[in-house]
Formats: sequence, structure tokens, C-alpha cells
Amino acid sequence: MTAKKKKIKRKLKVGNLLILIGLILILLFGGSYAYYSSTLGPVSKTSEQVEFTISSGESVKTVIKNLKKEGLIQNDFTAQIYAKVSNLTSIKMGTYSLDKSWSLKEILSIINDSKGAIVDDSRVTIIEGDWAKHIASRVAAVTNVTEDDLFMLWNNPEYIRSIMGKYPFLTEDIFNTESRVTLEGYLFPNTYDFFKETTAEQVTEKILDQTLKIYEKYKDQFNSAMASRNLTLHELFTLASIVQYEAAKPEDMKMIAGVFYNRLNKGMMLQSSVTVCYAIDIDKGDDWMKCEVNPNFDSPYNTYKYTGLPPGPILNPGEAAIEAVLNPTESNNYYFMADVYGDGTVYYAETYAEHQKNVNKYLKK
Repeated sequence: MTAKKKKIKRKLKVGNLLILIGLILILLFGGSYAYYSSTLGPVSKTSEQVEFTISSGESVKTVIKNLKKEGLIQNDFTAQIYAKVSNLTSIKMGTYSLDKSWSLKEILSIINDSKGAIVDDSRVTIIEGDWAKHIASRVAAVTNVTEDDLFMLWNNPEYIRSIMGKYPFLTEDIFNTESRVTLEGYLFPNTYDFFKETTAEQVTEKILDQTLKIYEKYKDQFNSAMASRNLTLHELFTLASIVQYEAAKPEDMKMIAGVFYNRLNKGMMLQSSVTVCYAIDIDKGDDWMKCEVNPNFDSPYNTYKYTGLPPGPILNPGEAAIEAVLNPTESNNYYFMADVYGDGTVYYAETYAEHQKNVNKYLKK
């Protein structure tokens, strides 16, 4: 073969290789672009409205990840790219009513305009220690949902079982026939914005979404405590509710939790007067002596009459009380009492004799 023919053959090989590379690049780019374009469409052909809240200070990346988490967009990575190239990154705080049948462009356009935020909403604050009846009353005062609507739902086994897959902290143990309110203890304290026109289900699940965040934050510690303390998840929430009610100051919660564990481990009665408060339906803030002078009140919630923990939580505990039960302060104390006539200082004792000295000193007038 002549040198000229060899040169032509080499040129043909190089040309074919370049063509092949070009085709591969076109296919890669075309496929990537096709995928990118497909992720900009709606996640569903069916309309489904979702209330979506953007808090102050949240970054575009965080908001887009939350959109993906709520099932409103298909892909958070391509959504971030689209937001940048489309100049839709001026996201405004507020609560929006978004729809799963909307495209990414429609959703980003709405949340880039503060005028799209819902103004027809009502704010309800659940404080640490609130009972379910207090929460129901506050919600009913500012929405179309009634207290009866909420209580029927919060005690509805069929409904609760239907959402247990979404909320793993709700277990079969909560279905206790002696419980006053099935979801008592699981309605997490926080400030919530509800539509004035809403449903009991939407109110409930918005609250439970916040409980889920706390549960997931402490999930490993819950599992560890269940194994080491031989308690169920429901019992841990129940104990947290008692600790919340007993402790006026957050710094006492861990010590009090440790005292209760000592009593449980020894088979002693908890003898917590706050369980009597719940048993006789005394509102927090009323005369505490009504609880102290009724230790014989017949109720499964009364830990002066029945050993172990009550059938369920006696209020809705906050994060500090939950964390205290998961990480209690170890001590040799079996007793405590608060100086209710003074500054609320809690005094601890290892023996009943020491405890009685504290009672005589600080509670006897």
C-alpha cells in the first residue's frame, strides 16, 4: 500500500472516530436535556393542594429540598438549576397553597411573589404542658373545626391506624381503653398556622408532622432507651408528660426523670400528684392542693393507687421533657418536692425520712 493510501485511510479512521464521539456527545446531551426537561413538569396529573410554609431565613436550596420532600416537585437538583437560570430565586417567606398538578415554573413563580402567600389563616400556639382539650379549644376558636370534630378524630382508631405508617411514633400501645384521649401526648407544642376553613384531619396531621420531626431527631435515643429501660415508646412519651408537669424549670427535668426511673426499677409507686390532677381533670394553674389531697381518687391515671405508669400521657410534653426522659440524670434519689410557696426550688432526697424533713420545712405553713 502506498504512503498516500495509508494517509487517506488514517484520515478516514480519525474522521469516523470524531463523528462517533460527536454522536455520543449529542446523545448524552440530548438525553440529559430530555431528562432535565421532563423533571420540570408536574408530579401528578391529578390536582392535590398542599399547604407549604417557607420560614424566615430559609435558603433557596432548603426550600427546594422541602418542595421535593412534600412531593411537589420531581427533582430538587434540576429544580435548583432551573431556579437560577430562570431568575426565580427571590423566594419569599409565608404559607402558600400549592398544587401537585402544577409545573415547577408555576410553583417557583408563586413562591417568588409574597402576594401569593395565604393571608386567610389563623395562628395557634400549643405550649408545653397543654392538654388535648386546651388545644382543641384554641383551634376551634379560630377555625371552622369544632372541638367535637377534633376529639372524635383523636379517639378514632380507624383514622389513627390509617396514618400510623406516616407517623411511626404512633404504635398499637396507644389503643388503651382506659386512655382519655388516644392522641394525648403526641400533639407537639409549637406555633401553627391553620387555614380558617380547614378539616380536623389537616389540623391533626400538621401538628403530628412537627411531632415526627422531634421523633426523628431522637429516634436512636428512643430505641436505646426502650432497650435499656425496658419501656415501650408509648411509655416513654407517658413518662415525659409526667416530667413536664412536675418540673417548673427545665433544669430539673433530667433529675426528676432519674428519680422516676429509680422508683420504677425498684417497683415503687410513682406517687406523682400531677397524675391525680389529670385523673380528676384539674386544669394546670388551679389550686395544686386539689391534687395533693385526693390520692385515693379512683382512676387508672392515679399513680398513688396503681403501680407503674398511667395508661397514657397526661399532657403534651415539649422537647426538653422528652430529652430528659431519654437522657436522665443518674442519682440515688427516690423522692423530690418543690417549694411551691417559695421560688419553686426542687429538693431531692434518698430516703423517705429525708423527704419528710423537706416537706415539713418547705410545705408546712
